[in-house]
Amino acid sequence: MLSGPRRFGSLARILALAVVGIALASPMSRTAEAQDKKLVILGSLPGLKFPFFVHMLKQIEAEGKKLGVDIIEGDGQVSSTKQTADVEAAITRKVDGIVISPNEVDAMAPALQEAVDAKIPVMTIDRRVDKVPGLLGHVGADNTKGGEAQAQLILKLFPNGATVMNLQGQPGAGPAIDRNKGLHNVLDPVKDKYKIVFEQTAEFDRVKGLSVTEAALAGMKSPPDVIVAANDDMILGAMEAVKARNLSGKIALIGFDALPEALSRVKDGSLTATIEQFPGLQSSKALDKLVEYLRKGTKPDPKIELLTPIAITKDNIDKAERLSEIK
Repeated sequence: MLSGPRRFGSLARILALAVVGIALASPMSRTAEAQDKKLVILGSLPGLKFPFFVHMLKQIEAEGKKLGVDIIEGDGQVSSTKQTADVEAAITRKVDGIVISPNEVDAMAPALQEAVDAKIPVMTIDRRVDKVPGLLGHVGADNTKGGEAQAQLILKLFPNGATVMNLQGQPGAGPAIDRNKGLHNVLDPVKDKYKIVFEQTAEFDRVKGLSVTEAALAGMKSPPDVIVAANDDMILGAMEAVKARNLSGKIALIGFDALPEALSRVKDGSLTATIEQFPGLQSSKALDKLVEYLRKGTKPDPKIELLTPIAITKDNIDKAERLSEIK
């Protein structure tokens, strides 16, 4: 048994070690550690077969390069099972953070909860997951306002009323639900003048946009005044069906996403409009907020940031995020 000064010296050393251990485990010390090491972050998108998500991933990677961050590419392949596996693999690898647009918000909630439980901060983009309260934050477009922008443009183009065909997005996907809600928010109160004569999902897919529009037009006595779609791929497919029936220029066509191909069609007049939701800005902002938290401990303020989409026509095409990509 130690006695006198030797005993107190040993106790002092033990206490000093304990204080060091507490400091190492503290958020402040973890932030300092994050400043010293190269961060590894998963960038996960629903499916890279869609040009929209390819653009988002490219912006995450470009911002990561600027910030000195390594990005792991995650292609969900339009499968929540595959995207869940990607998230679980990232958790096992102990990545520093995750930026993700969930394929299906409800289906992806358990995997994102696993990440939160593993103390991995998660920023969502494009599609919000409300069932996981522990997420670090979200940057996206206000898709309801985007749908409202489509409807407001219909009112402007057809002040005396119109018949409308509505191509809805992927069932269960937050943007599809919100864009459809926004369209109905504006058109339903004036449905005596603005009638939705057909609406069906084409699952954000160009080929399905073509086939659904072909079938709809074949079953109508007269074509609609407007075809509105929840993304550009569907409206570009619908455009082919309209062209095949010699109806080009007789039906207003309104898409959503402001893809370069759609912008090119707006520019040449074959597409009436598309909705710009600034996907590149969503992606870079989300990564900035995540890295700021990892390096400095600063939480996003506001936690949920929603950008306001705008309708892009020939008159304001200069406001499109991807205008420079038009070939």
